[in-house]
Amino acid sequence: MKYVVRPFTTLLISSMMLASACNQNSGNQESQNQETEATAAQEAKLPARANFQKTIDGKETDLFVLKNKNNVQAAITNYGGRLVSLLVPDKNGKLVDVSVGFDNVEAYTKGSDTFFGATIGRYGNRIAEGKFKLEGKEYTLATNNGANHLHGGNKGFSRVVWDAKQVDDKTLELTYLSKDMEEGYPGNLNVKVTYTLTDENELKVSYEATTDKATIVNLTNHTFFNLNGEGSGDVLGHQLYINADRYTPVDSTLIPTGIEPIAGTPFDFKAPTAIGARIKDQHQQLQYGNGYDHNYVLNGASGKDLRVAATAQGDKTGIFMEISTLEPGIQFYSGNFMEGANTLKSGAKDEFRNAFCLETQHFPDSPNQPNFPSTVLKPGQTYSSVTVHKFSVK
Repeated sequence: MKYVVRPFTTLLISSMMLASACNQNSGNQESQNQETEATAAQEAKLPARANFQKTIDGKETDLFVLKNKNNVQAAITNYGGRLVSLLVPDKNGKLVDVSVGFDNVEAYTKGSDTFFGATIGRYGNRIAEGKFKLEGKEYTLATNNGANHLHGGNKGFSRVVWDAKQVDDKTLELTYLSKDMEEGYPGNLNVKVTYTLTDENELKVSYEATTDKATIVNLTNHTFFNLNGEGSGDVLGHQLYINADRYTPVDSTLIPTGIEPIAGTPFDFKAPTAIGARIKDQHQQLQYGNGYDHNYVLNGASGKDLRVAATAQGDKTGIFMEISTLEPGIQFYSGNFMEGANTLKSGAKDEFRNAFCLETQHFPDSPNQPNFPSTVLKPGQTYSSVTVHKFSVK
């Protein structure tokens, strides 16, 4: 073994240079940490109401604020029946906006993603080739998602102005008449969506609809969540639980091909698991969806009593969200098609997998799949559904 002997002065100079560099890096890191802490210390705020007071399609849009005794706040616009902001406290008591969206109504009319926070209808999710038969007649809808129909069509319920009535500080009622053959759907459909914020930190969304002609209905809400706060980065560290033993696998166009068990697959969230833990697994279904974009068959009877469908927890804030519903299914979407095309309320971009959706629903393509729960609504019947998002910290 050979040893290299260096002069003492060289070693001294080298040590001084190294120490200087370390101190400089330490200073830079400390400055960055202080900036991060300063940013984190700022509580989220609601967008300005004036930014939502416009005239669209001859109707007035606005921003309505619900607030409970715990200072939890929900901001909703009647453009698309959208949840714009949802401020809930984190583990340190700081208000965090967990709903991803825009700070002005124009962005919702022009953005490349039309569904942020929106009420979706008449039919949430996909219908194969934009066609279905009802009472012996075939109906043709827009094919706005490749070869398929998605979320109600080219305009759907997400790009119309709803009539709004703020009942009190905690309740907002939205109504809309979807006329016969709007987007190709039969029947005049009267729809009512009620947002209620309780003192138990629950955001309750209730849906009702009646029709004068047989039609299909599948309403949902399309909020993009980040429980670490909008603009905080990706959601892959969130812990997710889904109360389902089965799901509906899809073909390459994301149309269900049946019902299969999730045991032994990356789709098993019966125990809380990080969203990103298996998202890169070489599983054909993940490849089809570019991640998770699948409907889960919820355990328990639907339509009778609320039951827990899913929970999620932010790994940085400790914010815990529990979703209960009357619906038979829930769509888990891991933000796979977010591409940084839009600037959000926080000033951040809607980057890849920086939010997720958990959309309570009937199953995709149910009108064409008789083994799925029916989505047919007839005159004299009332479509009724409830979903509750409850927030706490753990």
